[in-house]
Amino acid sequence: MIPTTLTELNRVREECKAMVNKRASASAAAAVIPVPGADVGADVIIMMELLPAINKKFGLSPEQIDQLDSAIKGRIAVIISSIGSELVGKYITKQTVTMLLKKVGARIAVKQVTKYVPFIGQAVSAGISFGAMKYLGNSHIDECFEVCKRIIEVKKTESA
Repeated sequence: MIPTTLTELNRVREECKAMVNKRASASAAAAVIPVPGADVGADVIIMMELLPAINKKFGLSPEQIDQLDSAIKGRIAVIISSIGSELVGKYITKQTVTMLLKKVGARIAVKQVTKYVPFIGQAVSAGISFGAMKYLGNSHIDECFEVCKRIIEVKKTESA
């Protein structure tokens, strides 16, 4: 269910940020393993679990949106397109996640090279991985937050 107050919305945002930190830490741990491609595979799996979980917490999963009445669904669609989100209210596929990871591609390329330098390289690789996951997760949280905030504002003006 979509949060109905700003207090509830802020609580959901904080819960999602905690989720992102846990998953970013898991990504960093995978980056330390010196097996070519293992960390990228782990990142894809992490994002395929994380993004739908964030959508669901905000009440913006495709299934949750489908259960709303058509007027609200229409408003949500307009808000999502106006902020330019490619993830809010959408089914998350491997292709979607791959596209996202390409957006932070330079970091991932550096991560792949640095992980083979003993100790320091692995630490740098883990830091890059953590930062990239945190950036992608928090960006998605910000988009979901904005959609819900606008929905709350629309409902307030309608009831006034």
